[in-house]
Amino acid sequence: MEEKKKYFDSNEMYRNDIDDLIAEGETVLWRGQPRRSAYIAAAVIKMLPIVLIWLAFDITFIWVMVTQIGDGVPWFVWLFFALHLAPVWIWIANIVRSVLELKNIRYAITDKRIIVRSGVIVDLKFMYFNDITNVRVRVGLTDRLFKVGDIYITAENQRSVLYDIAAPYSVGNEIQRIVRDIKNDAAFPNALRPAGNPGYDTAYTMKAETAPGGDEVKEDQEK
Repeated sequence: MEEKKKYFDSNEMYRNDIDDLIAEGETVLWRGQPRRSAYIAAAVIKMLPIVLIWLAFDITFIWVMVTQIGDGVPWFVWLFFALHLAPVWIWIANIVRSVLELKNIRYAITDKRIIVRSGVIVDLKFMYFNDITNVRVRVGLTDRLFKVGDIYITAENQRSVLYDIAAPYSVGNEIQRIVRDIKNDAAFPNALRPAGNPGYDTAYTMKAETAPGGDEVKEDQEK
């Protein structure tokens, strides 16, 4: 019996690249990934005030202890401080993780869905436009420095974030436009539309470079 490979192909191990995930007849409108400097800087700045205070306290205490006791400091005291510095180790681990996962993070917007590829071990999310309920752009203080922003997308059963994207308002507006168009097409089928309206099969194009800067997308900016 001949195998049908229209839906499944068990003979090939995919790399889970964006191109591996594009279905027949699906068109990629936009591709993106986080700006490297902004993504790593966000990991460095996160927890930094706590880490500096924690380090200042522990280093001062260790210096006083070594000065007063010298080489006679018991081993369990060093073990205590090694454990007490847990916030510092977590901070370092988060920075290392952000560097490692950057090579895997890719975003794509097609005429059917949004694809998010992320994680140190590759994790994939597919968000179809019919399921999207909210699109929000957030530009924080660090984002302003690097001229990027985050796009928060909420669907019926999941949420996802496109981190550190250049021109976030334009991309966010385009996502919102496609969501609106597709939902209108589903709510008002061709029979109820003017003869010149092609309906649900409209071919969408990404206009992120020329889109206006944020009237249709909710803004959440840190002051």
